Amino acid sequence: MEYSLFILIAPFFLFLVLGLLGMKMQPKVAGIIGTAGMGLCAICAYAVAYQYFFQTGKAGEEWQQLIPVNFEWLRFTEYLHIDLGILLDPISVMMLAVITTVSLMVHIYSLGYMHGETGFQRYYALLSLFSFSMLGLVVATNIFQMYIFWELVGVSSYSLIGFYYTKPSAVSASKKAFIVTRFADLGFLIGILILSYYTKTFDFGTLTANHAELVTNSFAGGTFMGLSLATWALALIFMGGAGKSAMFPLHIWLPDAMEGPTPVSALIHAATMVVAGVFLVARLFPVYFFAAPDVLTLIAYVGTFTALFAAIIAITQTDIKRVLAFSTISQIAYMMVALGVSDYGGHDGLGYMASMFHLFTHAFFKALLFLGAGSVIHAVHSNEMSQMGNLRKYMPVTNITFAIACLAIAGIPPFSGFFSKDEILAAAFHNHPLIFWTLWAVAGLTAFYMWRLYYCIFWNGNKTYSEHHKPHESPWTMAVPLIILAVFSVFSGLIPFAGFISSDNMPFHTHIDWLVASLSIGIGVTGIAVATVLYLRKSNRPAEIAQSLGGLYRAALHKFYLDEIWMWFTQTVIFKYICMPIAWFDRHIIDGAMNGLAWTTQKSADSVKGLQSGQVQFYAWVFVAGSVLIAVLVLFL
Repeated sequence: MEYSLFILIAPFFLFLVLGLLGMKMQPKVAGIIGTAGMGLCAICAYAVAYQYFFQTGKAGEEWQQLIPVNFEWLRFTEYLHIDLGILLDPISVMMLAVITTVSLMVHIYSLGYMHGETGFQRYYALLSLFSFSMLGLVVATNIFQMYIFWELVGVSSYSLIGFYYTKPSAVSASKKAFIVTRFADLGFLIGILILSYYTKTFDFGTLTANHAELVTNSFAGGTFMGLSLATWALALIFMGGAGKSAMFPLHIWLPDAMEGPTPVSALIHAATMVVAGVFLVARLFPVYFFAAPDVLTLIAYVGTFTALFAAIIAITQTDIKRVLAFSTISQIAYMMVALGVSDYGGHDGLGYMASMFHLFTHAFFKALLFLGAGSVIHAVHSNEMSQMGNLRKYMPVTNITFAIACLAIAGIPPFSGFFSKDEILAAAFHNHPLIFWTLWAVAGLTAFYMWRLYYCIFWNGNKTYSEHHKPHESPWTMAVPLIILAVFSVFSGLIPFAGFISSDNMPFHTHIDWLVASLSIGIGVTGIAVATVLYLRKSNRPAEIAQSLGGLYRAALHKFYLDEIWMWFTQTVIFKYICMPIAWFDRHIIDGAMNGLAWTTQKSADSVKGLQSGQVQFYAWVFVAGSVLIAVLVLFL
């Protein structure tokens, strides 16, 4: 399967061509080249998936790890070296299909959405760079290769979020995303160094083989501040995943990242980049489970709180992209919780399978939601729900596809979100009842705020539009991706996912737990019903309820002031008590030492520079005096 290398080479080549030569092309030509190249990548990814899952991936009953391409890049010791290659196993092959599919839909959609934008060619070059980065991340054969592409994903997202570089809010959002995720990635890097120092390897296959006995034996007896070194290493690695996947309290960058073009939001901040943290934990799941189970418990509780926290905030937001941003945070947290409550092997690993299943289905319906939101913004030229309403009459395709995505994320059968979310709830129900009931409540909140969003856009009153600014359905380049993603959102949940992906790579069978499913459907329908009563038609009831909640509503509207708290912490603690002392030490000690050395050297040079005066008489005097001195020393010694 060496041809899988084409999946990485093609987008990198497109980035070089469009980045270096794009401005010499017509914008439409650059867009078509980028889209055609991504289409070839998608076809190649589907071929890899078909060959892996239906021809060469199994050995007996177990799914294998295949490495069709690998070469040594850097060697540090006899055992410790960094390789670059391609690792194919169930989760990486699944991610190849997801990333290329969503990226292709975004490429096609952007032909219409970004038409006429300044920097159109640069936009497609950056899309190719991001696709290359994310694809390289998921097929990495070792954790350091993953880290390299992990950072490249950060650079790509920084460039795409700040695409409108003349817009101050976009520039601030891109810097915020870059800085927050770099802070988290520092923990990731330290965790990698600790892990590799004790295990003597970066290789995923070695780390996860034999039930992680290598890791548990390597860290045996090592502790720091009362915790094992394995716990420290894996907790720091999770810190990197929490930053990329926007877990509390490192979630603050994601809502602001909506300042980038809406297709970018669909690609990076809904379907691919933000699931990188989930993928990281899944890739190292055997290591977490056997070497540091306490970290998995931490992941479960952080995810549970984040899911509830983000859902509450989403209820109050009025910018449609920010509603979807907090929805993304909440849904990614669902995936983290599923990994945190999972055991290892067979049906006991239901949470692991459910996490990957929800990652798969969520990619399609969340991309559909963002692209649908982009279609609406393209029509009304506003992100605010107050400027929308009654759009079902003007945008029938967007209306239907958006409703399908809302049903999917609300967990209503037979749409895809029901099947994947139900498995997560079932895993929590049998392992952690408190977490289950919290996620159950979040499911109701999700259904409520998504249908609040839907009604406010497509129903809610008799809003009229002027003849000069009457909304209209998007062009086919935008409508076709919506229809394709809607089909995926309906049918992707019917895949027997447990037969392909499991924690120990051994297929197993699942069935619907109707107790959990009935509770899930009931809370979802309740959320939709409440949203229907409050928002189907315009009324004062939502405002009255918000007013009755007082400070709680205002706090949720302002995202519980987490941005302000982080700003205070940054300026007061980090800048004042950390950065300023370091700056003083740098200026007065480091610079002072260097300046003192330079001053000493200059003074010494001034004192002896007379020896090189250029006067022959002086040189003759020194010569004679030196000769006499030598003669005296020889005579007496």
